[in-house]
Amino acid sequence: MTLRRPYPSDISDARWALIGPTLIAWQQARLERRPTGEPARTDVREVFNALLYLNRTGISWRYIPHDLPPHGTVYYYYAAWRDEGILAQLNVELTGLARVKEGRAPEPTATVIDTQSVKTSTNPPLETQGTDAAKLIVGRKRSIATDALGLLLAVVVCAASVHENTAGIHVLNQAKALHPTITKAWVDQGFKNRFVEHAATLGIDAEVVTREPGTRGFHVLKRRWVVERTFGWLMLHRRLARDYETLPASSEAMIHLAMIDNVSRRITDESTPTWRGTY
Repeated sequence: MTLRRPYPSDISDARWALIGPTLIAWQQARLERRPTGEPARTDVREVFNALLYLNRTGISWRYIPHDLPPHGTVYYYYAAWRDEGILAQLNVELTGLARVKEGRAPEPTATVIDTQSVKTSTNPPLETQGTDAAKLIVGRKRSIATDALGLLLAVVVCAASVHENTAGIHVLNQAKALHPTITKAWVDQGFKNRFVEHAATLGIDAEVVTREPGTRGFHVLKRRWVVERTFGWLMLHRRLARDYETLPASSEAMIHLAMIDNVSRRITDESTPTWRGTY
């Protein structure tokens, strides 16, 4: 790796020991398919550092610092990892390790599902956007499923106009496919009977958590606070403060990247720096 001054977003040796083998094996498999047999010219750890820098700071691709790999190289690796499911695979593997560290079984039995509508930049095509009439937001909707610890199990990004039922069904299908052990789900009042009935066909008991009648102001609701906290973790990554991605699949990959950053820190007992006190 080229010597340079480290950035706060750089991955530590301990975290790279968790993530590196998967990315290096992927790179080696690519190299073995080359007829020339040339060795790797790109340090995948520095590529990953560049992705963490972009994800954390919210910059555009062309603004990646010059002491990191060229933005074209970084995007090439990112697009390949996105399309081949490498980032999603890493998130699943790290989630299992984090659960074991917390004394849980590697596979979850319960999930909490919620959606978040965010504004888009000028990059996403109009056909991938919509209006969330309830929240008056023009953009996209992120539907996520977490475990009881708030760790990401599945994510689906769609137009903000898509109803919560539909978005929730898609993310529940994905979560169940990745984690067949799930038998319980908690959702908010935006999810209706259609979601509950669909969950039942998957062998999942879906419970709609409602507010206590007469309660005013902020109130912590059973289980729902877990997924809200996960959205808070994601918002520490400025690339996710707005949806800048052309493809919904890229939006999902950026969320996976943010959670890989978060979960790997949990496993190695490293804290995630906040933006307070920075200039």
